[in-house]
Formats: sequence, C-alpha cells, structure tokens
Amino acid sequence: MTSRRKRGEDGAGAAPPAAAVARAAELRGAIEHHRRRYYDDAAPEISDASYDALERELHEIEERHPALATPDSPTRRVGGRPAAGLEEFSHRTPMLSLENAYDAADLLEFDARLKRHLDVEAVEYYAELKIDGLSIALHYEDGKLVRAVTRGDGVRGEIVTDNLRTLPSVPARLRRPWKFLEVRGEVYLSRAEFLRLNQRREENGEAVFANPRNVAAGTIRLLDPAQAAERSLEAIFYQIAEANPPGPETQAEAVALLAELGLPVSPHARVCPGAETAVGYWEEWIAKQHELPYDTDGVVVKANRFRVQRAAGSTAKAPRWAVAVKFPQVQARTRVVAIEVQVGRTGALTPVAKLEPVALAGTTVSSASLHNEEEVARKDVRVGDLVVLEKAGGIIPQIVEVVTGERPPGTTPFALPDRCPACGSPVFRQEGEVAVRCTGLRCPAKLHEALRHFASRRALDIEGLGDALVAQLIAQGRVRDAADLYSLDAATLAGLERMGAKSAANVVAQIDRSRTHPLHRLIHALGIRHVGERTARLLAARFGDLGALGAASLEELTAVRDIGPAVAASIRAFFDNADNREVVARLRAAGVDPRGTPATVAAGEQPLAGKTFVLTGTLATYSRDAAREAIEALGAKVSGTVSKKTSFVVAGADPGSKLDKARELGVPILDEDGLREMLNARP
Repeated sequence: MTSRRKRGEDGAGAAPPAAAVARAAELRGAIEHHRRRYYDDAAPEISDASYDALERELHEIEERHPALATPDSPTRRVGGRPAAGLEEFSHRTPMLSLENAYDAADLLEFDARLKRHLDVEAVEYYAELKIDGLSIALHYEDGKLVRAVTRGDGVRGEIVTDNLRTLPSVPARLRRPWKFLEVRGEVYLSRAEFLRLNQRREENGEAVFANPRNVAAGTIRLLDPAQAAERSLEAIFYQIAEANPPGPETQAEAVALLAELGLPVSPHARVCPGAETAVGYWEEWIAKQHELPYDTDGVVVKANRFRVQRAAGSTAKAPRWAVAVKFPQVQARTRVVAIEVQVGRTGALTPVAKLEPVALAGTTVSSASLHNEEEVARKDVRVGDLVVLEKAGGIIPQIVEVVTGERPPGTTPFALPDRCPACGSPVFRQEGEVAVRCTGLRCPAKLHEALRHFASRRALDIEGLGDALVAQLIAQGRVRDAADLYSLDAATLAGLERMGAKSAANVVAQIDRSRTHPLHRLIHALGIRHVGERTARLLAARFGDLGALGAASLEELTAVRDIGPAVAASIRAFFDNADNREVVARLRAAGVDPRGTPATVAAGEQPLAGKTFVLTGTLATYSRDAAREAIEALGAKVSGTVSKKTSFVVAGADPGSKLDKARELGVPILDEDGLREMLNARP
C-alpha cells in the first residue's frame, strides 16, 4: 500500500527519468487494453493476479515520480465504460472502485492511515465477502423497482432494468414502501450454473466462458431480456447509496434493513471491533472460500459507522474508508506434453492440453481443455510450453498464461486437423463460428446424439427409441447410422436388455410409421447445422424432395427466404460429404422419401410473411406445437418473447406475464377464435 512505498523521489521540478516515462506509458496502454477486455468485452486475456501486478507497478512509478500521475491515468479512474446499444444513466452518487490490499500488512497499514486521517484511536469495521460479479445499482420509488444501472465508468452506467427483472432474487416491490431507495450489490453466476453453461457451449462448439464473472457481466448487458432469463443469475446486495427518508447510521444496520425489505444479503458478513479482527476474518475465508457456491476474490473491509465514512471522504477513484483485501491467487506451473483433439457429441473438435501432472487447489491436474482453435491461437499454446494454470469457477483447470520467456526451441503453433480424428470425414468451420465440426453422419463420436435427434419428437418422432436403447444398439454394432434403424426387426430388439416382445414390437411400429412423416421433419432430423424446424419447412416448400435439396447450389439455397450464406454453406457442406449422401440414399431406399406436403408446397402463398406471433397460455383445440406449425406454414415466425416488434400475442387459458407485457406495449391480442379466423383453418 501507499505508505510502504517511497514517495516523490524526483527533486522539485526535476523531470522523471526517460525509462520511467516510457514504462509508465507502456503500462497505461496495457492496463487500458486489459480493462477493455475485462469490463467491455467480458473476455480477459490475463489472470487477475497479472492485471493487479500491472496496476501496482504503475502506482509505484507514479508515487516515485508524481509528475507522471496525470488526471487521466487508469490508476485514478474506475474501469468500465457504457456499452453501445444500451441507454446511459448518470449515477446520482458515483459508483467508485476500491483500493486493493494483498496481505495482512496492507490491511493494517490501511487501518493506520485511516486513523491518522480521522485523528482517532480506533475504527469499527464491517467485513464482508467480495463476490466476483458485476456491480449494479437498483432504484426503488415508493417501493417499486424503476431502474437498474451498471457501474460503467463510475459516473455513467447502462440501464439494464429489463434484464434485472428476470432475476428471481431481485424483488419488483419491496416488502414495505420507501419513497426513494438506491441499493447497490453484485450480480453473479453460481459455480454449478457456470459449469452447466460451459458444458453446453462446448458440446455445441461455441466459445466457452473464461469465468463466472464474465458470464454475469455479458448477460446483464444483453439487449434481449429473454436471453438473459435463460441464465440463472443471482444477486447479493450490500449497500444503501441513498435513502429518502434517511436509513440507518451503520453498515450492519443498513444490511439488516435490506434483508427486511426482501433483498438478498450475505449471511457471512461480520462487525469487527478493529483491524486485527478483520485480518482474522480475511484469513478464515482464505481457507473456506471454495466451500461457497460462488466465486469470491477477497473480502471488503469498510468503516461500519456512516459518520466515520462521511468524515473520511473519498478520492476521485475510491473511498478512503474501505479497502478490498484480495485472496492469494492459487496457481500452478507445468509443461504441455501433448495437444490431443477430442470430438464431442455435436461433432465439435476440441483441443485438449495433456500436462505434466501438477498439484492445484487440492487435486492433481494432468489435462486442461483449450476449447477451440481460436483460443489456442490467442494464447499461443504449444507442445513443450511452460504454462500457468488456475481453476475456473474453482473447479475446472484452465491455462491462463504461457510463459513465453521459457519456451524451448523448435516449438510450432498448433493447428486442428482437416479431417475428423474419430471417423476421417472432412471438417467444416461455419463463417462467424469458432467451432470446427465433423460433417459425417456416421461419426462414432456423435452417433448417439445424432440418433437421439433423428428420433426426437420434433424430428421423426420415434417413440421408445431412448438413450438406453440407442446406447445398446451402438455398443453392439447394430446401428452405424440412421438408415440402419429401418433394418431392425422385433426379434433383434427383443433380445436386448430390458426389451420385451411387446416393447420391441412397439418400437418397430414407430420406426415404420416414421417413413411417412412430412419432408420438413426428415430434413430437420438429419441434423444439418443451423437447420431447425422453421428452416426445414422453408427448404421443403422450395425443393419438394430430398434429392432436389441435395443437388441445390449455394445460389439456389440463398434464394430461399430467410436463408443466408452461413446456412446455405452448412447445407452444402452436409451434402458434399460422400458418407452423408450414402446415408441419405439408403434412407430413400428404405422408403423414407417423403415429398413436399400440401401445407408447405402446394399452398405456395405466405399471407403472414413478416409477422411475428407469441403464444401464451393453454389453447383448447390446438396443441402448442400444432398452433406453431399452422402459423409458420403461412409464413409467420413464432417467438418466445414479447417486444415492440411482435405482431400478435395469442392468449389461451391461464396466460402468463407475456399477456401483461403485450398490454403494456400495445401489441394486438388474439384469443383462440381470432387465431383460427386468421389462419382460416379448422383445428
């Protein structure tokens, strides 16, 4: 901290040494770059410990050479900036950052400095965990939530009210009215939800998140609240920034009031009679931090009494009455001995670093996912490199840095193979995506998922072909691709584990029935990347049979409404694969060769093209799927979110909040009779 450094080494009027000027400029550039990656892009390139080291070094240079401490230095400004696309809001009271401390001595020095500033013998503190998330301010008027604002640059933030309303832990109304109340807290993602999201993204070949904090920051700033609602964010509140009528006079009482009003607060905070007790609190949580369901990177120690806070005041960047004491960073160093490529259930190729075994946070680590080719290139991980490991979310090992200064000679950059290591099929990378995927229908690595999708309700709807049966069929070599399903008989199935004669006969009957499903269901069942139900309908309507679709050029595909170059390229990559063409030919030979149906081809007209519908509640004579199919058959889109762009909301019995949103936005509302009249069809 400050008092441990040499102050003002330059003589009066003396110019700082050229080396110090150059290093300060270099550090400012690096800090600004990494702040943008952390705050604005939610995609940090270095570890928190490495970033803190940059800031500490710049602090020390500016303290030795005060002439270099310019007002625009990053050491004097809060990190982020308002995001494009979101409305800005000027904070009523600036949302300042906190000074950092890194050990017990730093914390005791902070205490001594505060007591000198206040000219007092002792200060009572309030200690709480520092959750690693996104800072947020909520404004309540007459007890009702009217505004949520991110910290931004501390002076101006982004309004994200609709996204905050999707958090179950954030009350829309306080338990008792308050004329005006501004509360501040942290939005975070639990470790369990972080792991679930990353597992799903890796299976889909999407870029994975570096840590839970990045997910929280990116999610809250999404422009679509429906996307934000899909991620289970939570919040904890710790401060009353403004209250009318005035609130309590200590931090502990303020947090108790927040809990009384229905806002979630930390159960782990503690009042400390002095700095030594606060040191004990920090040391206690160094050992216990991994027992928490969320990430923390330290504790915050602040003066408990508000009159003390007011007397201490603030600098341009941080309050003088509070400090964030960081936990020691848990890292390990080891060597990369190989980079292997694994093929996921969706065909995405994932590079994995095989490591010399090393102890890290209580376990022995011998491998770490590198996620995708872009991530490997960005970090420039090579076989033979010395690397720094951390555990993302406290659980998953990840390479955070390469020690390039100790790179052995003769290393070469990594590149993914151009053919799938599991089946030899060509790989394909969609423009705008990070994932490289196997294009083969027969790839053993993704066969289980491909068959489950083929048989799913919205595809060919083969009831009874579940996970266990698919696993047995693959393990025994009876099914190598979807076409093999149509050669199965009841006797074969009855001989499998947990399959009786009746069940086997039912599955065979379901497989046989699937031959007659409409063409769009078969197209969807093939699992072509980016071809969902609606796109499959458009393709069926345009081409009429699978042979014509397989022969279509890129130009013919992009001429279809709502099909762009990326989708067209994915379709062509699928049919350009010789194995896939063979599977399609065998499906057609087995009688799975539907033609375009009247609902999609003969009708031709698209009277609802350009319209967007939202369904809510239960319809008496339409199932949700039937209503969706009928609407989409006439050219409209069906969305799950009500917005100003919604054309109609169809409301059945027991509608949800979508109906309230439609009324609020003035969106036309249809009952079931109105929908039927618009569709001009009987259910």
